Amino acid sequence: MRSTARDDQDSGRPVDLVVHAPRALIDGTEQAVSVAVRMGRIVGIEPLGSAPPHRLAATLESDEILIPGLVDTHVHVNEPGRTEWEGFDTATAAAVAAGVTTLIDMPLNSLPPTLTAAALATKRAAARGRCRVDVGFWGGCVPTNLADLPDLFAAGVFGVKCFLQDSGVPEFPPVTNGEMRAAMRSISEVGGMLLVHAEDPGVLHTSPTPQGRDYRAFVASRPESAETAAIAACIEGAAQTRCRTHIVHVSSAGGVAMIRRAKADGVPITAETCPHYLVFDAEDIPDGAPQYKCCPPIRGRADQNALWAGLADGTIDIVVSDHSPSTAELKLLDVGDLGLAWGGIGGLQFGFAAVWAAAARRGVPLADVVRWMSAGPASLAGLDHKGRLEVGADADLVVLADAETFTVELDDIRHKNKVTPYLGRDLRGVVRACWLRGTELSDDLVAGRLISHDPR
Repeated sequence: MRSTARDDQDSGRPVDLVVHAPRALIDGTEQAVSVAVRMGRIVGIEPLGSAPPHRLAATLESDEILIPGLVDTHVHVNEPGRTEWEGFDTATAAAVAAGVTTLIDMPLNSLPPTLTAAALATKRAAARGRCRVDVGFWGGCVPTNLADLPDLFAAGVFGVKCFLQDSGVPEFPPVTNGEMRAAMRSISEVGGMLLVHAEDPGVLHTSPTPQGRDYRAFVASRPESAETAAIAACIEGAAQTRCRTHIVHVSSAGGVAMIRRAKADGVPITAETCPHYLVFDAEDIPDGAPQYKCCPPIRGRADQNALWAGLADGTIDIVVSDHSPSTAELKLLDVGDLGLAWGGIGGLQFGFAAVWAAAARRGVPLADVVRWMSAGPASLAGLDHKGRLEVGADADLVVLADAETFTVELDDIRHKNKVTPYLGRDLRGVVRACWLRGTELSDDLVAGRLISHDPR
């Protein structure tokens, strides 16, 4: 990419920036365009070279393509309270490296969790002035805050998330199916959305206890039936209450099939999966490697193929990172005990490049991957001005060398804790430049805003 500045002598009011892109993803197709930006928004998309008067210009190289900034709606930033696990500074730095220009923070693993409007204010205070990309927030749903949910939505959360089984942290307890149904009724009344971590506690209780280094034994401790039983409860509740319900991190073929049927029946349900489920499979994960541990677990190749098929036919709506890091000590890398290690994948920085590498091997076009990881998550959260290259949208722009590959090295990792299953893996797609609302981002620039959902 070549950048230039000019003292514009043309008549008329100049735009702030023009990006000349011989290749740009517009409406899912590659086009040769010039994109004009004024006051952070795209104000024109014209045939290549048709530039209005402008202050700054950039021209893409032949091996680069212009894509919209990615949107990651499933990130555990963990600040305040567990900032040693991650933090807004390091998480958003990793986001920039990945081409993610907007993320939404999950309500748990921080202290306090985002369960009330006051807790949301605490979270926003911790984030203010520390975000390199735009950041919004999910709220949480637990047994003790059902009456607080309307106030959370009024305060600007994009939705609320619950667990049906132990979340792993005591301050964010699970809800029963009955409590979930009550929450759905309340959320439906305000036009909100409920996100559900779908694993059934009864099935988990009767499954083998995870222990030791055997990865296959860990998978057996979180069987597909735990996911499908929980998804069935979500489908039933969404059908009865008409609450918008979103299943996070779907991992199994059975889960995909159930969601496909529910959508066909008109149930207001959406679903996501994550890069690690699309890239890794249980057959190739070594024993004693807790960097691969997450819940629900990474399953076998047949489940992975079902997830790709679910994305292809629209059953699964989006791909997001579920970036859930911890300290290296909590991952027990030296011990390798999969029952005791913290479960969570550090993947915000590498999820897109990992999915694009896997997609290219399967013959899946870049436009599909960008839709799953940009426009799709933006639409889920109601951010219609994000995740697309169109007039009126935020000028969140990424210059991607889409054919360039790279190997993940330890020194490249921007996450606070450099534990990731992507270490040493060959990925595809290098981000060479990134603009947030028309401002080109650099390592020392903190340009992100704290964004809220408008409940009207």
